[in-house]
Amino acid sequence: MRLSDRVARIDPFYVMECAKRADEIARSAVCAPAQGGRRMIYLNIGEPDFGASPAVREAAARFTTAGRIPYTQANGLTTLRQRLSDWYRDTQHLDIAPERIVITAGASAALQLACLALFQAGDEVLMPDPSYPCNRHFVAAVDATPVLIPSTPEQRFQLDIGHLRQHWNARSRGVLLASPSNPTGTSIEPEELARIHAFVRERGGVTIVDEIYQSLGYDRRFARSALALGDDVVSINSFSKYFGMTGWRLGWLVLPEAMITPVEKLAQNLYICPSTIAQQAALACFEPTSLDEYERRREELRRRRDLVVPALDAMGLPVPVMPDGAFYAWADASGTGLSSWDLCMDLMQHAQVALTPGRDFGPAFGERFLRLSFASGMDDLREALARIRVRLDQLKTRSTASAA
Repeated sequence: MRLSDRVARIDPFYVMECAKRADEIARSAVCAPAQGGRRMIYLNIGEPDFGASPAVREAAARFTTAGRIPYTQANGLTTLRQRLSDWYRDTQHLDIAPERIVITAGASAALQLACLALFQAGDEVLMPDPSYPCNRHFVAAVDATPVLIPSTPEQRFQLDIGHLRQHWNARSRGVLLASPSNPTGTSIEPEELARIHAFVRERGGVTIVDEIYQSLGYDRRFARSALALGDDVVSINSFSKYFGMTGWRLGWLVLPEAMITPVEKLAQNLYICPSTIAQQAALACFEPTSLDEYERRREELRRRRDLVVPALDAMGLPVPVMPDGAFYAWADASGTGLSSWDLCMDLMQHAQVALTPGRDFGPAFGERFLRLSFASGMDDLREALARIRVRLDQLKTRSTASAA
């Protein structure tokens, strides 16, 4: 069977490939309690352990027992778009018309719609390396070219104006940023983001900012949405992270007015509408009890970060930039003498801890860095860190013995 050329341009999603390997080990003797094994601790997937709030689950149950579950408009429930508009007003002091908000089948669908509407063959889209792999694959899937630009710790692993001046050319169509970023948990300095957007706007390009972790920030310096820069910014967002609705597959776009009708047309044809059940449930995200719960969870994630990052630094897996948002630590494994891939495979097998090697996130640092997700509870994090420390000591001892 002949497959399209674009399939060859899409790499495997190694996060999921590693998850499959972790599951294989979890079913093996090393994790079997009857044979003295230990359970696998999963710190590889970006999924908060909290889940949807009680009010959201209750709203879903009420709606599903009420009878008929119809389609909604392709752009989503009017009431949900209004709730998001009110939320931007209350949390960001931004006047975002509900008509500019498009509810999508997860942030992945939001990115797909944005790329389909904006990019075509011959276009180049600039983004940092490291960055979330699916972002560049969405660009490649519409036959445009993602241009990954190595970004250092000094640049917070983010693009800056110097990158744009160096790499922008006649084919450049825009930038695709994430603030905070997956895998680094770092945000773009507000002044730098403003300079980037002004540069792109002056050249007739588009600024797309993935803001799915924006509400999971720990530093008020980065609390302002990129939407404050102007109505021409395209913002990608999600109910998965801050609102804890990962498997519900619900996200949203905030668009310039000129994009609303084209994106609606695309959504109508690609998936009719987002899940009606998920949308009805998400209305409860904005109840006061839910919002209080989300803020409590955010502070809990901050506590987890403050446990994990110093512990990694102390055991020789330094985190060069403190994550100011999200729930990831981007740690340098080069001091172990192993690639991040080999180290993660070793830790799965011998420490029964699943981490994510950096291969997914770009070639510049992929073999050097690994990602730890601190979305799991404190007890699991403490146990996992203890196991990693023991295994690193064993590897160091073995290396010293071999050298002797």
